[in-house]
Amino acid sequence: LVIKMEYSFRAYGHPNITGKHRTTFEFTKDSEVTLKGDCIVGVKADFSLKGIKEFIQNSIKNNNKKIKIIIKTDGKEEIVHAELNPSFNSDREMVVRKSGFLDGRTLAVKADKAASDLKTGIKPDSVVEIVIDTTL
Repeated sequence: LVIKMEYSFRAYGHPNITGKHRTTFEFTKDSEVTLKGDCIVGVKADFSLKGIKEFIQNSIKNNNKKIKIIIKTDGKEEIVHAELNPSFNSDREMVVRKSGFLDGRTLAVKADKAASDLKTGIKPDSVVEIVIDTTL
């Protein structure tokens, strides 16, 4: 029996989003970012740390560390597969990595895409919908 769980939130585009990073992508609650943050693909993210931690705990309790991250914007959709980090603990940033590096900001590792692989083309006025789902 597979118990389907999902967690969704929104983020927004910004003029300084370049999405050029080759190994990570990030959603941040910050409303302003610089060009140096080339992994950032969404600002003003409205995720709740409590909500995402509940999602992670329930997923792991059901032996399901593998997730699908669906990023929707401007009528386009991108799907990223990755593995949850049980120790995620950031209420500001959510980082997804191709590597296995873990820290409190890392939501997931072993991702099959980074910022530079995303083809959604997040524009400054884009609304980005993110769904994290345990159903592969």
